[in-house]
Amino acid sequence: MATDTLITTEQDVQQDFAAHGESRGHRTMVLNMGPQHPSTHGVLRLLLELDGETIVKAAPDIGYLHTGIEKEFEVKTYQQGVTLTDRIDYLAPLSNNLVYCLAAEKLLGLEIPELAQWTRVMLAEFTRLNSHLVWLATHAIDIGAMSVFLYCFREREEILRIFEMFSGQRMMTSYIRIGGLALPHPRGWQKRVKDFVDIFPSRIDEYEELLTGNRIWTGRTKGVGYISLEDMVELGVTGPMLRAAGMAIDVRKDAPYSSYEKFDFTVPTRTENDVFSRYLLRLEEMRQSHRIIKQALEGMPSGSHQADAPGIVLPEREKMKTQMEALIYHFKIVTEGFRVPEGEVYQAVESPRGEVGCYMVSDGTQKPYRVHWRGPSFGNLQSTSKLIEGTLIADVIAALGSMDFVLGDTDR
Repeated sequence: MATDTLITTEQDVQQDFAAHGESRGHRTMVLNMGPQHPSTHGVLRLLLELDGETIVKAAPDIGYLHTGIEKEFEVKTYQQGVTLTDRIDYLAPLSNNLVYCLAAEKLLGLEIPELAQWTRVMLAEFTRLNSHLVWLATHAIDIGAMSVFLYCFREREEILRIFEMFSGQRMMTSYIRIGGLALPHPRGWQKRVKDFVDIFPSRIDEYEELLTGNRIWTGRTKGVGYISLEDMVELGVTGPMLRAAGMAIDVRKDAPYSSYEKFDFTVPTRTENDVFSRYLLRLEEMRQSHRIIKQALEGMPSGSHQADAPGIVLPEREKMKTQMEALIYHFKIVTEGFRVPEGEVYQAVESPRGEVGCYMVSDGTQKPYRVHWRGPSFGNLQSTSKLIEGTLIADVIAALGSMDFVLGDTDR
């Protein structure tokens, strides 16, 4: 994967930009955009070399949101690490829960009950909707469409209430756990999910009525932010950006996990490869997520929400009140964790931004030796230079917004 566009020092980039300006035979302006710019969707700094209003060179400078989460995994037990995954990509916490737990379960050789697998799929698709709604809301308001922001957050609020119903938390749920789910299904969950499923298609239609035929919206997005498919593949871009260029790559289809092979859905693609096509593609992705959620609701199997794995999965609270063995298991898991057989594994899932991967190495102790995160935002951000060089500075925000990156997912 190429990394030359992610700069390291101020001196390097200033020298590079100065040499570039001299080679053009006339003076250009170097402009800092960020790291506090309100429209960059996170703490990102862009160095832009301008010839008038045209960007002739651009370099992203990341690292302002570095958290050290990957290192933190090494001093947490495997179960404690679930809470860290929520905070890597705060718009897709359940997707991150899922990839981390799937990696640990591979090393442990755990068989997850079908109920838990289907629930994971349903909540992962709710997470995709949640993320795409925030993306559309902020992307629209950046370009000047104020009303769409309020419409999208209306539906997002219902999704957060569903998360809270299942887990007790609206955002950092830590609901998907190694071995299954943190809690059994709450009472009345079917009605809450059905109410959302019944109304959501009409809400997507409302977004389209506001934007798709709007001349200002199309004028700001059509033909803007083009990057060749070859460049994206070389730079490691995944997710909606790649699919909007015509490549139907989706981990849910290519390497199904957690029972995705049992669901009927399509991977939408487009070929225009601009900001407008990425907008239309994400709308269609929301329709497909709705389709998967509806199938999960109607076909949810019965059974346990956890694997039968004493010493790894926390025992039921009722058993703790009457069985000494269950109480001991609970105490040992919470205080000491559980040992994971030596080995290494890579697991990928399809997050709202693209392929998120978890590379996990176990040395046989209660804490992972190494957990490395393949964040889709990092790969996608590498396309920044190709995406905006040669365009007008007025189009930068629209192009950046179409990437839908999260800096927490980038810096880690």
